[in-house]
Amino acid sequence: MKSIHLAVLVVILAALAALAWVMKRSDVYLMTLCSVYLMATMGLNLTVGYAGQMSLGQAAFFGIGAYVAAILLKMGWPFLVVLVVAAVMCFLVGIAVGFPALRVQHHYLAFATLGFNVLVFLIMRNEEKLTGGTFGISGIPRPSIFGISTEGHIAFFYFTMISLLVLGALLWFLLRSPWGRAFAALRDNPIRAESLGVNITAYTLLAFAIGAACAGIGGVYYASLVEFIEPGPFHFSTSLMMLLAVIVGGSGRFFGPVVGTIIIILLPEALRASNVEWLKFMQKWYLVFFGVAVVMLMVWLPGGILSIFDRWKKAPPSPVTGVETRS
Repeated sequence: MKSIHLAVLVVILAALAALAWVMKRSDVYLMTLCSVYLMATMGLNLTVGYAGQMSLGQAAFFGIGAYVAAILLKMGWPFLVVLVVAAVMCFLVGIAVGFPALRVQHHYLAFATLGFNVLVFLIMRNEEKLTGGTFGISGIPRPSIFGISTEGHIAFFYFTMISLLVLGALLWFLLRSPWGRAFAALRDNPIRAESLGVNITAYTLLAFAIGAACAGIGGVYYASLVEFIEPGPFHFSTSLMMLLAVIVGGSGRFFGPVVGTIIIILLPEALRASNVEWLKFMQKWYLVFFGVAVVMLMVWLPGGILSIFDRWKKAPPSPVTGVETRS
């Protein structure tokens, strides 16, 4: 990461940490929720953007992590132990889900993962003895880490942000390791990657497993944040929302899910709650305008919002002089 990018990141994080003290409780909650979803979308970006494996089942792993956390935390298990258990369980399930990717690709794989999401959702809704069914599980405690309580909304926001930074740093180093280059080779040309010695089977399964583990970790924090879970938030529509966040921000770009998740989670709420006079109509029509904006974005910037910087860096050459021009 360039020093200027690191400096900008530090400034943004410092600003968020300071703003949390003056913002309303609901606004802090939304920022925490955005951080939780970002854990899942960063994992999905690894699967979709870097490894090139289409997935519409991320919400299922998100839900598995949340239900594991809800059950074990209510039994009195330490939070860090629950976090590891949820991550490992989702990692193993991700390996199992990754097997269809060895035989099908693209939209066929998307349908396979979508079917997995629907299956998990039905289990969450119907297995009342385990999941509580539509009544859900309530009274999920927030963790105390080394004797420090995160019960307050600001304390839990700080805890979630720090955890997100740790997860992001781990993914950053992973993507810049030989594993990350192998994922990119798998995405660009699987046949060529295999000819260069990349184990296609292992890296395909690994991409699904790591992405699933990230979603499971996000699910643990989600359960602690809302303190009540039921099957609704883990419907396949949530998987579509997470995939949309990755694509809108910029699939295969490290900060793509950050931009996309902020837009998908925070922007609709900001428009809906706007008190600006000329934006009040958004309170009823914000989803319509938001959907139109996303469609227009995909038409003009199919590589996501962050791809606009590539256009600036490499403008098309002039047909007369052959010199690059910048608009």
